[in-house]
Amino acid sequence: MSSTAARAGFAAPHPLQAILLGGIPLLLLGAVLSDLAYSSTFHIQWANFASWLVAGALVVGGIALLWAIVDLVRSDALRRRRRLIQVLLLLVVWAVGFVNALVHARDAWATMPEGLYLSVITALLALVAAWMGFSRTEHNEVA
Repeated sequence: MSSTAARAGFAAPHPLQAILLGGIPLLLLGAVLSDLAYSSTFHIQWANFASWLVAGALVVGGIALLWAIVDLVRSDALRRRRRLIQVLLLLVVWAVGFVNALVHARDAWATMPEGLYLSVITALLALVAAWMGFSRTEHNEVA
């Protein structure tokens, strides 16, 4: 007579997906730090750095979003809700990041303070989305 028990285990994301999910908050944190440097020094190059970092985060975030959509479509019913939340979070990060990129495309003086606020919001949302991606659990049956 054998009993089965459901046990939750950690399901690590694919290594490339982990790089993408970890890269988005880092790029956006760099944009926040560049915006802070620009707001204190008013050297235009800091605004240019922030603009490029936001653009890089959009590229990496777009690839991570596509990966998450494919992962959502391929997942079973147990994992679908959590992955749907991750896809929606990545979509919100990408949309807010796109608005942030449009704000950073303006003249350097005109990006403050909206650019800084949007960079902080986008970085925090990206951190939550990465957290969701790394904290996936998988239910295994143990005999």
